Amino acid sequence: MTKKSNSEKLYHKAERVLAGGVSRNTVFRQPYPNYANTAAGCYITDIEGVERIDFANNMAALIHGHAFPPVIEAVIEQLRKGTAYTLASEIEVAYAQHLIKRVKSFERIRFVNSGTEAVMAMIKASRAFTGRSKIAKAEGTYHGTYDFAEVSQTANPSNWGDIDHPSSVPLAHGTPISVSNDVIIFPYNDIERTLAILDQQADQIACVIIDPVPHRVGLMPGNAEFIEAIYNWTRRNCSLLVFDEVITFRVNFGGAQENYSVKPDLTSLGKIIGGGFPVGAIAGRADVMKVFDPHEKNLLLPYSGTFSANPVTMTAGYKAMEYFDKKAVTQLNKLTQTAIKQIHEAIQLADVPVSVTGAGSMFRMHLRQKPPTSYREAYQSKEESTVVKELLDYMYNHENILMINTFTCMLSTVMTQNEIDRLTEGLLHAFKALKPKIDKLKITTERLKK
Repeated sequence: MTKKSNSEKLYHKAERVLAGGVSRNTVFRQPYPNYANTAAGCYITDIEGVERIDFANNMAALIHGHAFPPVIEAVIEQLRKGTAYTLASEIEVAYAQHLIKRVKSFERIRFVNSGTEAVMAMIKASRAFTGRSKIAKAEGTYHGTYDFAEVSQTANPSNWGDIDHPSSVPLAHGTPISVSNDVIIFPYNDIERTLAILDQQADQIACVIIDPVPHRVGLMPGNAEFIEAIYNWTRRNCSLLVFDEVITFRVNFGGAQENYSVKPDLTSLGKIIGGGFPVGAIAGRADVMKVFDPHEKNLLLPYSGTFSANPVTMTAGYKAMEYFDKKAVTQLNKLTQTAIKQIHEAIQLADVPVSVTGAGSMFRMHLRQKPPTSYREAYQSKEESTVVKELLDYMYNHENILMINTFTCMLSTVMTQNEIDRLTEGLLHAFKALKPKIDKLKITTERLKK
């Protein structure tokens, strides 16, 4: 009889108290998840004693990896003073000042507790400011777990409709039809089609939400021409251009928006700005942010939150972002480019049809010769998803490397060339081991095109 692992035994306990045995589907893996014991820098050790290099960094949230000493020391000091008050705190003000100095489009800011909440508040603020109810978002984009933000997040060939008029597809069963009716879907990076779609309901759109490097779409940056066209459309039609930079704020010192000549009216933030703790934020134009202002006689958007701007998160986030200065951003992005170059070499050596997309300190691999340019091109068939899972399992079980389940890596500042070499050597082994299955996908794709 095979002895059960510690993780298997713990999971059987978890199934009796947690729905599905987990609180986050992203940590589940068949037949049961592994459980972390300790983590430091870019390494995690599970309760079986296996150490792995972490290229997931808690879904892009840990810019300095695990247990970053300056953050830990600052948080311990704050813990002795208290964790949350029904009073404001000095660190909240100091951190707001730091972020506003960092990004040109930030005039005012509000802190919340997650990226999902930040996007939700950004949508509500847009509606409050414009007096309109509808929003527009790109097909396939992930903007958290708010009903309106979820629409068409996982649209597929059976329901996504015509490319000239993509369907608004709800994610969760039981989502009210009214939600889909208030969300307009457009194809990312397609100027002509997007403007035509927006024009049809121009007087009803409160905001157009853009993720500058949308992970679920394919992790390809928004073209400058596309972003500028959307910005100009919002100016003509009294709408707002809002950015979701929950993931992409790591791309540059001032976020991915630093790459564009136009600036969003509002931006939602999360992940790295929490220094390893739950966080979200909405920042942008002072006149738009006034919808939150309790001084207003006609307060358009009353908004609070028990743990919003709690001093522990503010302390951790401020310290993390202080260390993610221009020098650190440049070094990390350079290391990422080295990783991508070495991955291309591994692809050539293994002779497999794989391409890489990304920006800043993040990249995603696709099982196709040419990098996809749209959500529909990047969409994974059931067969492709199966091979991607096998590649991820190979990396996890044989190379001791943890990646994000879309075959994506999010790097941290504590990584070195050693970890990059381990990653690329591991990928070479994985590509060679699964080459027959990857090659078969290429043949199937070519037949479908014919």
